[in-house]
Amino acid sequence: MYQVLYRKWRPQTFSDVYGQPMITAALKNELCTGRIAHAYLFTGSRGTGKTSCAKILAKAVNCLDPQQGAPCNRCDNCRGIDDGTILDVVEIDAASNNGVDNIRDLREEINFTPAVVRYRVYIIDEVHMLSAGAFNALLKTLEEPPAHVIFMLATTEVHKLPATILSRCQRFDFHRISPDDITARIRYIVEQEEFTVTDDAALLIARIADGSMRDALSLLDQCVSHTNEITADSVADAAGLAGREYLFEFSSAVKNGDGGSAIGLVGRLHEASRDMERLCAELIELYRNLMIIKSVPDPAGLIIVPPAEMEQLRSEAEHYELPVLLHCIDTLQNALEGLKAGASRRVAMEMTMLRLCSPELDSSTRSLLRRVHALESAVKSGRFTPVAQQTAPPEPAENASKPSGRTPKQPSVVTADPTAAATDAEPADEAEETPFTEWNEVVEMLSSACPPLYGVLQGSTATFRGNYVLIETDNEMFKSLVTRDGNKSILVDTIKGVTGRVCRIGIKKKPAVADKAEDPLSEFIRSSRELGVNMEIK
Repeated sequence: MYQVLYRKWRPQTFSDVYGQPMITAALKNELCTGRIAHAYLFTGSRGTGKTSCAKILAKAVNCLDPQQGAPCNRCDNCRGIDDGTILDVVEIDAASNNGVDNIRDLREEINFTPAVVRYRVYIIDEVHMLSAGAFNALLKTLEEPPAHVIFMLATTEVHKLPATILSRCQRFDFHRISPDDITARIRYIVEQEEFTVTDDAALLIARIADGSMRDALSLLDQCVSHTNEITADSVADAAGLAGREYLFEFSSAVKNGDGGSAIGLVGRLHEASRDMERLCAELIELYRNLMIIKSVPDPAGLIIVPPAEMEQLRSEAEHYELPVLLHCIDTLQNALEGLKAGASRRVAMEMTMLRLCSPELDSSTRSLLRRVHALESAVKSGRFTPVAQQTAPPEPAENASKPSGRTPKQPSVVTADPTAAATDAEPADEAEETPFTEWNEVVEMLSSACPPLYGVLQGSTATFRGNYVLIETDNEMFKSLVTRDGNKSILVDTIKGVTGRVCRIGIKKKPAVADKAEDPLSEFIRSSRELGVNMEIK
């Protein structure tokens, strides 16, 4: 019967355990000097050698011919423990034996002396799964077990263990295995098996494994099932790293603020039965990789992708700033948490992509920081130009001495199109203003035609003066928003659809507006507060 590689090549001695030299040396020294503890606690992430070391230690304390602290693997005791015929070494899965009754049965068993070997050994895997009552039942036994009993506890979540358990054990923390150690182990196994692997493929497997030797050997086994000549491309195919161009399509939509393309891509992937949670996780990984490239001089050791995709990521990162990447990651992380509880994962993903493409639709702090950063960058680069306020022409000198008995002038008007000619851009002051009674209907239609304009025009009013629609709003963002991305044309078309009239757009200024120029950042924060966004500046 075929045996998978991680089982076939499970370490049998301490020298086979890669990446944990401090732990294996300490255990061998204890065995050589006879200072064997009654309880051990092995902690660390998956696939780092916790259970393997526990089994090796169980053999070593019972070996009839130990080799400098390591088991010989030839005597009857070592072979009996390996094949499971010696019942004095018991491996317990705490996930399925986590009750008080299970621990009480264990307490009764430990009073019996071993039948064959010197020590009765209990290996409790995933010990953090024990219930609170089971932990309490284990405390006294764990502190003062019989002289012929050794406990070995293994867990990936040591923070879930009570402090009373931790204080009764000799603790060893297993670190993630380095890619170099995993690569060395892969090359050794490949030499013993009938297949080949390139250096690039071995290193890629080690990086994908993320410190887990078991994951690395499982991926190696998966690659071998396709071909006996393993290359970096075959590893990328087996690990699902190939064929992910749709991630860069999402990135392009976010860069260009194209929410329609992003929603369309979500729809195509949904029709192709792509899991939305997996898609969200892949996007998080994409933006995390871009963040690493923007932050680290040499990101190759922190990003697990084929070389061709690494170059593509470097090129993509040049179009992003860190505040944008942080906002994307934060938004996707929140979306990933909500996808499991939402009624429709597709709708949740579509809403998330809209927030990424149009940060003004997102009221989170990260979104505001992204927008502030964009505003600051525009000011520094000279791309931000405030709409100039038109000033009234100076009156003739002969009129200066005449008493002011005229009717006050109408409020000044600033057009939204700075490129228009002065004679066409200014509506005549003497033209009569009439209320725009259908303005609320125009604003409601903008909720689907142009959500950003809909947001800034909430609470606004409008009037007709000649062929102009004069908009009165306290939201200063309207001035800059209406002149970009074709928003003015959308507003003009919407007004035409409601009234049938082709009008020009103007901004009606209040007479009491202060002349003092305001800092763009302060202006943005004030406008955000007027929109009902709570900001906390620390």
